[in-house]
Amino acid sequence: MGTLGCVQHDRDRDRRRDEIDPLVDAWRADGLDDALIAMLELGKRAGRLHNLVQQAVRAELADHGLTYAEFEVLTVLRRAGSPYRLRPTDLTRSALLTSGGTSNVLQRLEKAGYVERGSDEGDGRGRWVRLTGEGLRVTEDALVASGTAHDDVLGSVPPEKLRAAADALRDVLAPITPRR
Repeated sequence: MGTLGCVQHDRDRDRRRDEIDPLVDAWRADGLDDALIAMLELGKRAGRLHNLVQQAVRAELADHGLTYAEFEVLTVLRRAGSPYRLRPTDLTRSALLTSGGTSNVLQRLEKAGYVERGSDEGDGRGRWVRLTGEGLRVTEDALVASGTAHDDVLGSVPPEKLRAAADALRDVLAPITPRR
């Protein structure tokens, strides 16, 4: 980028400063390297975005009597497709929870009537978890609520900017995310 392009980029950035920019100014004043500043800035902005979305989603889910972990488990089961059934280990892996965390969530969801658990007839040691009809209804409602929360937070951002940001984050994550 030429000098004129850098000046224009700086002006554009000055017009749309956010709560991370004062940190960037301090890092520059401290003499941090531009590459390190970009890494720190990305982490702070990604964290801020995550917190804003999570706060909105959690509030919407609370209106449906669900925690975020419960919502994750329900949506993982829904994504499995009919009959909406998975082994607990597959559920734990897909929901990115610990086995103890999954067990606690499943107890609450089973008590609420949203999931049922059973044994695999073909394998005496095998277990499964399945969404109930009520669980599927609650999951559908919670997905709508999650969409509302995302729209509340991100709805004012032009779709092409969202797409560009999502693609850029994929490009950043690809080389650092371990493959399973």
